[in-house]
Parts: sequence; C-alpha cells; structure tokens
Amino acid sequence: MATRTNSSSRMRVGKYELGRTLGKGTFAKVKYGRNLETEEGVAIKIIDKNKVFKHKMIAQIKREISTMKLIRHPNVIRMYEVMASKTKIYIVLEFVTGGELFDKIATRGRLKEDRARKYFQQLINAVDYCHSRGVCHRDLKPENLLIDAKRVLKVSDFGLSALPQQVREDGLLYTTCGTPNYVAPEVLKNKGYHGDKADVWSCGVILFVLMAGYMPFDDSNLMGLYAQIFRANFGFPSWFSPGARILIKRILDPNPSTRITMIEILEDEWFKKGYKPPMFEQSDVTLGDLDSIYGESWDSQNLIVERREERPALPFTMNAFELILTSQPQGLDLGCLFEKQMGLVKRETRFTSKRPATEIISKIEETAMPLGFDVKKNNNKMKLLGEKPGRKGHLAITTEIFQVDPSVCVVELRKSGGDTLEFHKFYNRLSAGLKDIVWTEGQKGEERNGPVLSRR
Repeated sequence: MATRTNSSSRMRVGKYELGRTLGKGTFAKVKYGRNLETEEGVAIKIIDKNKVFKHKMIAQIKREISTMKLIRHPNVIRMYEVMASKTKIYIVLEFVTGGELFDKIATRGRLKEDRARKYFQQLINAVDYCHSRGVCHRDLKPENLLIDAKRVLKVSDFGLSALPQQVREDGLLYTTCGTPNYVAPEVLKNKGYHGDKADVWSCGVILFVLMAGYMPFDDSNLMGLYAQIFRANFGFPSWFSPGARILIKRILDPNPSTRITMIEILEDEWFKKGYKPPMFEQSDVTLGDLDSIYGESWDSQNLIVERREERPALPFTMNAFELILTSQPQGLDLGCLFEKQMGLVKRETRFTSKRPATEIISKIEETAMPLGFDVKKNNNKMKLLGEKPGRKGHLAITTEIFQVDPSVCVVELRKSGGDTLEFHKFYNRLSAGLKDIVWTEGQKGEERNGPVLSRR
C-alpha cells in the first residue's frame, strides 16, 4: 500500500473523494477522484468561481459544460456530471491514464506511419461526430489529445469550442482563438470563418506533426509564422508516403472553399487503410436540456457541500495501483517509475528513494536554497519559488512524497508556474545535489548516482 503521511483528513465532494493534483492552470486545477459508490477513478476539474466572475469567464465555462453534455463518443473525453459549491465548480470527467499525445511525440519523436494513421482516424472520427452535433472544437492540437491504456485517442479541452448559437446570420464565426501553429489561415485573417473547415486544417497539422515529429509551420517571429500559414509554405520529409503527402496537401489548403471536407477525408484511400468505424450508442441529448446543467452548476438551491472527513492521526493509505495510474502517462508500465536513462523533462518528473521522507525533504531544501529558491514546507509537501523572475514569471515547483513500500518513497516534482525549459535546467542542477538519496531498480543496499526521471 502507498501512504500519504501528511493527511489526517481528506476532501469529499458529493460521492467523490478527492486525491492528488493531476494538473493546474490559471482558472482551474484537475484532481484525481474516486467514486465511493463504484470505486471508479475519475478526473475532477475544479474551477474557482471568484476567478471566473473576475475574469468574465462564465460564458466560456458554460460553453465547455454545454459541449461536453452534447458529446458522447468513444474518442472524446466523457463528462459524467457537474456539481457546484458556494465557491467552486466541479466537472467530473473520464480519467485517462495514458497522458497527452504531445508527450509521446516530445519524448519519443515521430510515429510510424501506421500508428500515426490510426490516431488520425480516431481524431477524424471524434471531430466529425462533434461537427454532426453542431460543435466545433477550435483548439485542436496534440496537447488536447489524450491516449488511454488501450491506445485509444480521446479529444479533450472544449473550453474554446463553438456551439450553433455562436454562429452569426452569415453562417460564420468571428472569434479568433486557438494555438497559432495549428490555426487555419482564415481564422487569423479575422474576417469570419467556418468552424468545421478550420478544425479540418488543425487535424492536418496534427497529422503532419505525428508523422514528422515537428510542426509544418514554425517561426519565432509571429508575423513570419502567419506568412507561412497564409501561403501554406511547408515541405515534406523524405519518409512521407505519396498517399500521406496528397492527403495532407489537400487538408492544408489555405483556401477554405477548396480545402478537403470531412466526407472526402473519410473516402480518401490513404485514410481508409485499416480503418474501422467506431461502434457506440448515439446520444439523444440536445441543446434544449442544457438548462439542467446550468441549474446544477450555478443555482444556489442545488449547491453541494464540500466536507473534510477527519481521520485518526495515522498515515492516509492510497492503493499503489492508484498512485501509478495517476502518476504515469504510460499507464500500467511499472518500469517507468524506475527509468535508468534520463528522459526529456517537461512539466513533471519523479524519482525513487529508500531514505525517510524527513531526510528527503531536508536534502531538497538544502540543495534548492543555494539555487535561489524560497522553500515552504507542509509535512510531506514542499513548495519551491524562484526568487528571480524568468521568461514566464517566477518558476514555482510543487514537491510531494509518497511511500509505496515500507522502505521506498516516490518523490514527485511538478512545475506549477514559470517556464518549462527553466524547470528542466533547475532539475538538472538540483539532481547533482540529490545523488546520495536516489535509488534505482536493482540496487541492493547502497544508492547509485544519478536521479531517475520519468518521461513527462
């Protein structure tokens, strides 16, 4: 069993018990949750109401909830329910163990053509279904595509999606949104665009990235990037097959009126190779019944109660299987807890140690402070804050220690603020001072040099 020795209580919301933090953004954070009735693991997106009102994000949050309510597809993250307390909104989502598709490309490079095609087929299935329900995603990119333990792609993050009500009388959308490298040229021109055609363009960029390992349009200067996109100025690597080149060229057509459509993609010979249409039950949900979601989310008469369940002053027990699921983008690959090679550090990394938690904390503090970090401790958790601002503000790191065996701890370091590259550099410097507390698989007694990184 894994233990979390700093907890004598745990937050419960409705029928869900909240666990560790999986991710954190400006307006929300995502926690692992457990349905106490079914023991099923879920991801719970927790949104701060005060921040939503302050930054006038109500419409966007409602749009995201509306979209998730409409979509029931095996290649789209499922929303189970929405709850609200006086201060928070809770969106209960399907929990996916495989991590972001972006991480797979960043750590392993380009995918083989057959694997890239399989993911692309699932992406097109999902996006085509969304379009059939009147929903355009408008922010499709590998970071918003998750992979489950069975290698099934799941589209997530509908915060920028567009519903039919947002389309003007001329049938066009006018809000410029999305990530520049993946955005269609007509969106950037700010003269109105069809959301479904813009999504097709983004799918083409994603297919190129999957097969090439890099983006077709990339320039450090924003205007230079726009110029590339407007002209569809890109070249193919030598390993792209003729069929893939033809399809991508038809998708990345800067003229939306001649760009290939979803129906045409589904009929493309390269696309159809090994294609299996998705099997699922069609949902009868319509936009008309979304008021019930808003009622549950915003009506004070339907507020749920958040409560902490006090426990004796004993270590909180967490199943080790749960810890691995919530920690590893690779799902059930236990070996990833004990990587022998240094992988690419992105937003989160961890290592194992056979030293007591108190000694680990002291060692991290002793090493981090000379590197210019302010250290705050709370039992088995630490927060490190860089004293000097970097490219994206002060680098902030959250550290937490889990005990997975009476003699083995997993130490997790997660970037909670600042620049990812600076986090990478910080960890490389920190690791030099942690050599004597790190343990790797196969050791007997003495610790070996060099912290072990999981690839995320």
